[in-house]
Amino acid sequence: MSRKKVAVAMSGGVDSSLTAAILIDKGFEVEGVTMRLEDNETDSKSCCSQNELKDALAVANYLGIFHHVVDFRAIFETEIENYFVAEYLRGRTPNPCVKCNKKIKFGKLFDFAKEIGADFLATGHYARIVFENDRFKLKKAVDLKKDQSYVLYNLTAEKLSQIIFPLGELSKTETRALAEKMNLPVAKKPDSQEICFVPDNDYKKFLASRAKNSDALQAGDIVDGSGKILGNHSGVANYTIGQRKGLGIAAPHPLYVQKLDIASKKVVVGRNEELFSSSLTAENVHWIYKPKNFPAKLQAKVRYGTKIFDAQVEEENNFVRVKFFEPVRAVTAGQSVVFYDGDELLGGGIISE
Repeated sequence: MSRKKVAVAMSGGVDSSLTAAILIDKGFEVEGVTMRLEDNETDSKSCCSQNELKDALAVANYLGIFHHVVDFRAIFETEIENYFVAEYLRGRTPNPCVKCNKKIKFGKLFDFAKEIGADFLATGHYARIVFENDRFKLKKAVDLKKDQSYVLYNLTAEKLSQIIFPLGELSKTETRALAEKMNLPVAKKPDSQEICFVPDNDYKKFLASRAKNSDALQAGDIVDGSGKILGNHSGVANYTIGQRKGLGIAAPHPLYVQKLDIASKKVVVGRNEELFSSSLTAENVHWIYKPKNFPAKLQAKVRYGTKIFDAQVEEENNFVRVKFFEPVRAVTAGQSVVFYDGDELLGGGIISE
């Protein structure tokens, strides 16, 4: 009986490298695939740099597996970078990882894996895929501090049957220890915390380089809820909901960004207690497993790295309305709201208001 073939997305980091090593140990036929997403020839630490590509190749050579490099620069610029810029220019705060997972990693890369005859695509995401009650389910990682299920809600039940997440059962500490035990060349390499295509993680500079003449990047007023001018800003797109630092305003109490008004070029600020919302509306909703009855009582997460809140979810035409059982801070248009039933991720959508 022939071995099952797995294409492993290898970014040059410890997680994806260990993913390949684990699957080799499990007896799979493994081939590595590294995506070229940028024209980045520098020694930056981003996952798009030439250094990362070299590290991925070094790991593939060490493991003795074939290594592919796929050029996705054109589609990455169109689908991810342009989307990122456009959302900020609308006064919204995007999560490019959500879009990238849908369009690139589990879109174009998934298709490439099939083209080379792979039975599965594997990545170093911290999440779990389990088969229960006659269907595949996407669940949170065992290590909740590293759980990445939030950015994976656009996967489909069909694709879940053809994806492997070997790290979902491991903690980050265990991942590091296992990588060192296997003597992987990148075992001690630090994790990247940056947006991969934004140099030095300076998104303001990146926006200015792509759309410097946009109204969203023109100076304007910082005002309170009554419209009183408190200061000036460098461009509405340079701010996000809940932001406190960088306002440059002297006030008797802390002020936070509450609203971004592109049309009037105003950044509206207020007290922390004014940032809380009891509901939101989401668009472009995708369900991996759709609840059979609405309204549904689920758990909702409105931003990566934040806590999960109990909520009632209702369908309204092409939208969903989410009502929280307790107020939620800094609900932000452009971010994703993701729905869970216990450990299982059911779906999500983009917050519109």
